[in-house]
Amino acid sequence: MRYRSFVGAILIIGALAWTSRANATFTTIDAPGAANGTSAGGINAGGQIVGGYSDAAGNNHAFLLDHGTFTTIDFPGAACTQAIGINARGQIVGGYAEKSCNPFAGMVPHGFFLDDGNFTTIDVTRARGINNRGQIVGEAGANCFLLDRGTVTTIKVPFAGVRITFCSGINDRGQIVGGYFDTTSHGFLLDDGNFTTIDVPGATSTTPNGINDRGQIVGGYYVSDPTGNQHGHGFLLDDGNFTTIDVPGAPYTNAEGINNRGEIVGFYFDSTKGSLGFLLDLD
Repeated sequence: MRYRSFVGAILIIGALAWTSRANATFTTIDAPGAANGTSAGGINAGGQIVGGYSDAAGNNHAFLLDHGTFTTIDFPGAACTQAIGINARGQIVGGYAEKSCNPFAGMVPHGFFLDDGNFTTIDVTRARGINNRGQIVGEAGANCFLLDRGTVTTIKVPFAGVRITFCSGINDRGQIVGGYFDTTSHGFLLDDGNFTTIDVPGATSTTPNGINDRGQIVGGYYVSDPTGNQHGHGFLLDDGNFTTIDVPGAPYTNAEGINNRGEIVGFYFDSTKGSLGFLLDLD
């Protein structure tokens, strides 16, 4: 197990000003055997974390991190496995591909559901979120889906010009977050049949990734500098207020999941290791 903890500041984007939370504690997550990157995708109420890593041979594996113990997760016969969501019962969802993780090298993606050591294939592009009721959301081609007790419902943002819709997280209230693409990427919240667009102020694109039962949403966004270069940051959306999440010194940070205690996981880029996972405790 490899951890590194450090304290950094995160910034709250208000309507008029920027303020900071100086006590935000980041813990780096670096999976044993990872040579080309680690990412954390989801965290449940018990603090169990799922994600993925790439080994020295370029093989992609999923992992479960349970109170300091890493367990590798490989879908049987797959060349690539990625775990993205986990609920309080320890049920895990994600994606796998038989031949390759490279979409230009014969990748045929599928979703999966893992419960008590047993894998079930979900014939969609990728499963990304699961709540404690067992409802699953994810990607299905150009649209997204909700799987509820064996019934699949296709979800598409109904706005004009939308070409792609994806779902990334669902809480126990049935609220769903995801994103859509028209000329750029926007986020959305789907609550009781109503879509609300989520755009970080000043961002060129916004992508929500997770939501907890308190309605707190995490994700990533890009902004352009004066030269036109794009810079990626994580965000927390809480009661209408956006908070930027940046691992200190990292050129890119993305927030992927949040539990009901407000603990956040994601990944950032490191100059020597590539991507590394992180756990953020705001207290």
